[in-house]
Amino acid sequence: MAEYMFNQNPVDVSEVDTKYRQIKTKLPVPDSIVLLEVLDKYECRSMHGQYPIIWDKAKDFQVYDKYGNCWIDFTSTIFVANAGHSNPAIKAKIKEVMDSDLLHSYTYITEIRINYLKKLIEFVPEYLEKAFLLSSGTEATECALKLIRMHGAKIGKRKGGVVSFNGSMHGRTLGAQMLGGNPESRSWIGYEDPNIHRLPFPYPWLAESIGDEDNFWKSKFHEDIKSLITAGVDPKKDLAGFIIESYIGWGAILLPKSYIQELVKYAGENKILVVFDEIQGGFGRTGKLFTYQHYEVEPDMICCGKGISSSLPLSAVIGRKEIMDIPEIGSMSSTHSANPLCCAAGLANIEVIESMNLIAEAKRKGILLFERLNQIKAKYPDYISYVLGDGLIAGVIFINPETGEPDSEIASRIAEKAMQKGLLLVHTGRESIKIGPPLTITDDALYEGLDVFEESIFEIIYE
Repeated sequence: MAEYMFNQNPVDVSEVDTKYRQIKTKLPVPDSIVLLEVLDKYECRSMHGQYPIIWDKAKDFQVYDKYGNCWIDFTSTIFVANAGHSNPAIKAKIKEVMDSDLLHSYTYITEIRINYLKKLIEFVPEYLEKAFLLSSGTEATECALKLIRMHGAKIGKRKGGVVSFNGSMHGRTLGAQMLGGNPESRSWIGYEDPNIHRLPFPYPWLAESIGDEDNFWKSKFHEDIKSLITAGVDPKKDLAGFIIESYIGWGAILLPKSYIQELVKYAGENKILVVFDEIQGGFGRTGKLFTYQHYEVEPDMICCGKGISSSLPLSAVIGRKEIMDIPEIGSMSSTHSANPLCCAAGLANIEVIESMNLIAEAKRKGILLFERLNQIKAKYPDYISYVLGDGLIAGVIFINPETGEPDSEIASRIAEKAMQKGLLLVHTGRESIKIGPPLTITDDALYEGLDVFEESIFEIIYE
């Protein structure tokens, strides 16, 4: 999260009253300040830094406070609410289990767990044959790291080397943060795992002036992997897995298809597992069930979270059964694995995705989203360098018009201005703003939100 701090003092803002937005008070709301001060007193500051508004309820693609204000939500609570906030079908399924007086079951067997796992495995591609359920995305990546290394040991690898990418984000626990691509975020650990390696992320602008991009990216992968070999790593003996964030989170930046296809081919030749971190990108977000499907490859495992339930804490590692069944019985479990309420939410989420055709809808609405964002970019080419992403996830990258350098300040100010006008954007703390509304958002609400986004850019540039 950025060092930028949103204004904590109530200021006058223009009143808004449209079909999807209402702003009726100063922001932050004066009556809410005492509550924000209580939070500041009792909660560690690492949880802070978001907009100074207090959510009262969220329904579909709108967020409400108790003071009469309503926002269009372009965050989906950071890509959780794919099926919409408080989806009625998901609420009903949760209530059904709650009313049966079964709130927790540890690893003891429940029927809802059986039903959910069956539905989940039938829903995903057929080569993903078994699942392990957890509570958070970072647990899923920790589990994947464990399975990668256990598999490497099983097939006789000399070391359990794992390769990730610079700039990636895989969670905040020890192993997940070691896999991450930000040296500052893992500096607290005090040491580097010598068997975790990172490749430079293949940003799309590296090939902007290249004619034959396909061969460029294939060569780029081999150039990148050669750097590990030069450092003394023998891929056949020392590498057990690649873990790839299906798109780099801070900017919704997908990887070049030919780069990934070459990586997967190389992994197969050297008995290296391929794992995609789908925690942000899964369950329809990019117009496909999983983001990795844009690359037309088949991974050995995937890590899921966020949109897997559109609501309650749920995550999963899903993979080939010969990998998922490596741990002995009872050796890989978690206190809240397969919680009955979370399984109910996960099951209903899949049913909603299917019944509402949300994957196809994300693709269709994504065309509308990117058409408009590219129009905005064309109006402000000195301020917006790239519009990236796919489906209903977009990253808008801002630059300083005088220097051409990344500009996190203007991105933060635009996000704050939009909040004051009734639109919630993903404030990344970097030079990007991310846009990821629930997949259920209506076309006219999507357009209204984009109007507000453009107005906010204009007002910040020319105020």
